[in-house]
Amino acid sequence: MRDFFVLDTLDVVPRADMASMEHPVFSLSTNADRTPIRYENGGVRVEIIPSAIGLPTVFDKDILIYCISKLVQMKNEGRPIGPCVRLTTHDMLVETNRPTNNLGYERLLPALNRLRGVVINTTIRTANEMTTRGFGLIDEFEYNRKGSMFAERLRYLEIRLSEWLYRAIEAAEVLPISREYFRLRRPIDRRLYEIARKHCGRQASWRIGTELLQKKCGSRQKAKHFAAHLREVVRSNHLPDYTVSLDDGQAVFHRRPQARREAGPVVLPSSRSDSHAPAQVSSVAMEQLSEVAPGWDRYALEAMYLAWVQGKEAARNEDARFLAWAKSFTKGRPPG
Repeated sequence: MRDFFVLDTLDVVPRADMASMEHPVFSLSTNADRTPIRYENGGVRVEIIPSAIGLPTVFDKDILIYCISKLVQMKNEGRPIGPCVRLTTHDMLVETNRPTNNLGYERLLPALNRLRGVVINTTIRTANEMTTRGFGLIDEFEYNRKGSMFAERLRYLEIRLSEWLYRAIEAAEVLPISREYFRLRRPIDRRLYEIARKHCGRQASWRIGTELLQKKCGSRQKAKHFAAHLREVVRSNHLPDYTVSLDDGQAVFHRRPQARREAGPVVLPSSRSDSHAPAQVSSVAMEQLSEVAPGWDRYALEAMYLAWVQGKEAARNEDARFLAWAKSFTKGRPPG
């Protein structure tokens, strides 16, 4: 591949393209799924034709999210970008909450083959253009290794995104998502979050009929099983940024009061050189809260901390002070 752009290790907010957030493009199955996806709604038609090894899965999409996130960051910084990118595989595995052992690397090649082999026919528009030809999600990739066949090590991965997907990046048809998305292990939960993020966004709430919601998720479950899963999601209340309630055949997504302006933690400095500057907590510290204060709403804790620290001298390490405060504040108290 030529004219590639290196995706460095900047810690940025994950972003996904709006089209695949709204419409079912990826399989919810964790096994080889060779059944085509056919979806029509509101004048939009999508047909996803699998390759011999099956449809790309919701988890395969992590690779695309990583590429989109880095390219958007580079674009926002005024740096040149293009559809062909080179990435450090270890960084991608870490940022998408995947194992970095042999299993994590072994899963990459089948995922790339599924992304490359799928054929999409759709009327979904990107950048105000309607694509009617067949295309894949990535045009090509190069999996570069070094060493002997008995001790191979992956050096880098180069991916050329499809024109359809790259056009969405150029037109800023992407949305930031929560890092907690990568911790959702059930494919249907990832789809529920994506749909809520796309449609509810910063609104206080958004409602949709459960039948249409199942269709948008791409779920092939029986309606009663999908409804049972929705009830479980209501009880567990585990989706990032949104809660769900059920009301007379409709699912109602409510934006959590503490959800940020953009879904997903914003990367901020961990210390302050100006003693009068407002305190800032990094995304790394926010993610560590699950261990320091399990069960607590991280955004609520952050808000309480920022109120507590207001007017105090800057800490040498703001993240360390924040985590120490959170541990002390929540000790012996039930999650609230």
